[in-house]
Amino acid sequence: MTKKQEFITGFKDGIPIGLGYFAVSFALGIAMKNAGLTWIDGFFMSLLNLASAGEYAGTQVILASGSYLQMILMTAIANARYMLMSCSLSQKLSTETPTKHRLLIGYAITDELFGIAINRKGYLEPFYFYGGMAASVLPWAVGTSCGIVMGNILPSALVSALSVALYGMFLAIIIPPAKKNKVVLVLVILSFLASYVCTIIPILSSISSGTRIIILTILLAGSAAFLKPIKEEA
Repeated sequence: MTKKQEFITGFKDGIPIGLGYFAVSFALGIAMKNAGLTWIDGFFMSLLNLASAGEYAGTQVILASGSYLQMILMTAIANARYMLMSCSLSQKLSTETPTKHRLLIGYAITDELFGIAINRKGYLEPFYFYGGMAASVLPWAVGTSCGIVMGNILPSALVSALSVALYGMFLAIIIPPAKKNKVVLVLVILSFLASYVCTIIPILSSISSGTRIIILTILLAGSAAFLKPIKEEA
């Protein structure tokens, strides 16, 4: 496909992500309002930092009047899993992909955009990823501003329902490859079980969610790569 066709395809695949992002960022905007942020603050915070957990952690530091060092450490820990995604996604890019494209893609690596990108066959065309970005980045930023402005108007039950929408969309991303590949299916099931176990074991439940995700990702993905390696494609 041409770059334009790749962009359009990515945009179409990113529309459901954008809708889910709007819902989740709306709830995030309410937390930002409680921290004293304006709708402009929230817009640019979400536009420059595409991470719900990282933004929420940063908002809590602001609410607690924390230092810049605390902000850096908190958001780095909450967003550390994106380093793993970046390493994985870099293998999907052609060796001829310019640095400028790699940097732009690195800016918008989120769980959901990573999900649709990693499922593309062959090398990842940067313009496909840009299409997904175009459909999802702005709704994330606008949704945050709307949450700050209107969050206190809507019923809390409705805001909670909106927050769950993204999880349903994420299931739609992981279920198709799980149906095609038994190894992926087993990993998905193990991931759910391991995540649940980590929340009920006292020692593990005290670890931040971002750190738990990193540990489980390394253990499960590493084990799968060792036991069921994927043959290299020409």
